[in-house]
Amino acid sequence: MSIVPVLAVFICVASGCGPTVRHLGRTSPQAAERPTGETAMAERIDKIEKTDEQWQQTLTPFQCHVVREKGTEAPFSGKYYNEHRQGIYKCVACGLELFGSDTKFDSGTGWPSYFQPIAANRIEETADTTHGMTRTEVTCARCGAHLGHVFPDGPRPTGLRYCINSAALDFVPTPAGAETEDN
Repeated sequence: MSIVPVLAVFICVASGCGPTVRHLGRTSPQAAERPTGETAMAERIDKIEKTDEQWQQTLTPFQCHVVREKGTEAPFSGKYYNEHRQGIYKCVACGLELFGSDTKFDSGTGWPSYFQPIAANRIEETADTTHGMTRTEVTCARCGAHLGHVFPDGPRPTGLRYCINSAALDFVPTPAGAETEDN
């Protein structure tokens, strides 16, 4: 058996070249503008590096604790876990668009949860073995901000649950008049 077909499937899955999927038939106006598949992977994300002092000048102490020190907020305490408006969730530290409201779902965990990022290259995933467990940490691809973790117990179509701290996000609602009737 040749390794070439297996490698081709792996590259396709890893690069997100599969079909674009919408959550429960709801799409935001921004969804059509988002890069997907190979286009998203081709988009270059320039890195931002700052000192701790520079981050402290632009973030609140709690935001610094979450995004720079890998902290977390208590469940059901963040401002976005129960947010239902259409819009885009951006990295609080650098403004990179990370998640769309069309991929947000109620996981019952008390944190905002999404089944996929806007584009695969917007986040980075690394193994996290802290607190006596193995998890996958999710960070912003531009600035390295700790966002939360991803788990394999989410809804279709991806089966993933990106469990993200509200303190790591800024929400930009869809402008009035551009919202869909689903709101």
